[in-house]
Amino acid sequence: MKAAVLYGRKDIRYDEIEMPVIKKDEILVKVNVTGICGSDIPRVLGDAAHYYPIVLGHEFSGEVVETGREVDNVKTGDRISGAPLLPCHRCDDCMRGHFSQCKHYSFIGSRVNGSWAEYVKMPGKNAVRLPEEVSFIQGAFFEPTTVALHGLFVMGFKGGYDAAIVGMGTIGLLTLQCARIMGAKRIFAFDIDSRKLDIASKYGADVCINTMDDSFSEKIEELTRNRGFEMVIETAGVEYTEKLCLEIAANKGNIMFIGTPSRPVTFQPREFEHINRKELTVRGSWMSYSAPFPGREWELAGYYFSKGLIRAEKLIDRIVPIQDVTGVFKDFEIPGNVKGKILFAVS
Repeated sequence: MKAAVLYGRKDIRYDEIEMPVIKKDEILVKVNVTGICGSDIPRVLGDAAHYYPIVLGHEFSGEVVETGREVDNVKTGDRISGAPLLPCHRCDDCMRGHFSQCKHYSFIGSRVNGSWAEYVKMPGKNAVRLPEEVSFIQGAFFEPTTVALHGLFVMGFKGGYDAAIVGMGTIGLLTLQCARIMGAKRIFAFDIDSRKLDIASKYGADVCINTMDDSFSEKIEELTRNRGFEMVIETAGVEYTEKLCLEIAANKGNIMFIGTPSRPVTFQPREFEHINRKELTVRGSWMSYSAPFPGREWELAGYYFSKGLIRAEKLIDRIVPIQDVTGVFKDFEIPGNVKGKILFAVS
């Protein structure tokens, strides 16, 4: 089969490799659409890949073309989205339903070959059937949607309160829509990019705050009557936004860090002291799974897309044939040249 194979730093080629061979509990999926995650970029352009050669890709949808004899939850011809985590299902964390904390996990598209290929294999239990109303393109957005939902569940998100969502990338814009579904009173969207804030407004943000505006703090004080926000979700994973979340949170507020920093984050005592003085509840979220595996996050992603409650069309920069993979990553090297999610059309 053909696949986008990463051979080394900045060395990714559309090449021919062996077809996957499935085991008795696995399925073979003909990939239709697969996305580029932010975590894939340092694997291709840097040194973050676990080994070479490897086929990346963990956000995908496709059609089941072969099933192992022990698979009974999907059949040949089913349209599915794939949950990429491969937990051991035997350790204490897995037995408690904490699959994201499995110490013995593998992962499709980073530790084993992934979906930037004509075919990908995975355990049958990792297949999530697409509702009839849901397209393959929407199915490729299930994984980032479940990341957003999982973060809200872990923080104990409550409706009826103002919510601040900091960072309007793919995860931020999906989190915004999930917070709206879950009953946020008002949603405040934060970013430095007016284009992203415009999308946030179209997707349900009540107030859009550009933090490049010197007066944004005064605007927050005015609109929240100097209370701040009871619910704060950080999705960018950069030092400035992580510090900002502590600053804008209300007394006794809840903060969820979904974004993963890629550089050191250093707090001055007065910045860290927000946690103490405000008696904040600060939580982190990792991946997107719950019991029974892969979890209600995945079931709800399908339901919300089928009902039109979550939309993704404005999150897409472009859809390109996977044969163009080399050129796509050259674009990532030019600042500002990619303005959203890039999807590969595989079949």
